[in-house]
Amino acid sequence: MIVISKVNELEKAVEAFRIEGKSIGLVPTMGALHEGHLSLVNRCRRENDVVVVSVFVNPTQFNNKEDLRTYPRTEEADKALLAEAGCDIVFMPTVEEVYPEPDTRVFNLGPVAEVMEGAMRPGHFNGVAQIVSKLFMMVKPDRAYFGEKDFQQIAVIKQMVKSEGFKLQIVPCPIVREADGLAKSSRNVRLSPEARQTAPNIYRTLRESIDYAKSHTVAETQKFVTDTINSYPDMEVEYYQIVDGITLMPVNDWNETNYIVGCVTVYCGGVRLIDNIAYKK
Repeated sequence: MIVISKVNELEKAVEAFRIEGKSIGLVPTMGALHEGHLSLVNRCRRENDVVVVSVFVNPTQFNNKEDLRTYPRTEEADKALLAEAGCDIVFMPTVEEVYPEPDTRVFNLGPVAEVMEGAMRPGHFNGVAQIVSKLFMMVKPDRAYFGEKDFQQIAVIKQMVKSEGFKLQIVPCPIVREADGLAKSSRNVRLSPEARQTAPNIYRTLRESIDYAKSHTVAETQKFVTDTINSYPDMEVEYYQIVDGITLMPVNDWNETNYIVGCVTVYCGGVRLIDNIAYKK
């Protein structure tokens, strides 16, 4: 496994593999790796000749400076996990290497970037588009892998790929969960023991809502999920929206579309967690 911190070295290393006719897969991460990330790496390993993983906490996608400051960083542990997973190239740059000058690009991300996370975290998705587009230009991968826990992010990246004309396949990968159902997340390490005990009720409630939805309206189901999660100690729903799985626009009726997903953001003991579940797919 090669560990690289410079953009020009990354481009040379990838190009050497490409000249040999090898396919390139990319897994962009912000580090603090867990089994969810490794599931992406494993799938990338199966579907490509060369696996490139980036480990970079991207400052332009944080609209909360405190969140950026406290984001977990575990570079040595990340390198050990990636070596064991069979990664070929790890890209671990500094902020100055990625952004030698401020990135002032503003992307045309459309309505998928304006709802839910886009509404709650202004500028977040433009920052995501900045770093992901840079990585796509550096690596020029055949495929790039993203976890479905960040459901809206995948829709935004697909829109960015379309608007910028990138030639690659975006591969969504299923959420990996703890044994008690909590979606694996780098932020989980920030949960207090009490909050960690409470957090699985997010997914438990989402699962209960699948049956609830069979005999209730969309609006009633949204209220059920919100009220139930809020009833647990130290949990507060920021939003729960039931949306079209492609456009991410809110749905009002279960028969509006064949792909319906519920997306939730919850503050659990002060830690912001996201999750989602499909009602129709």
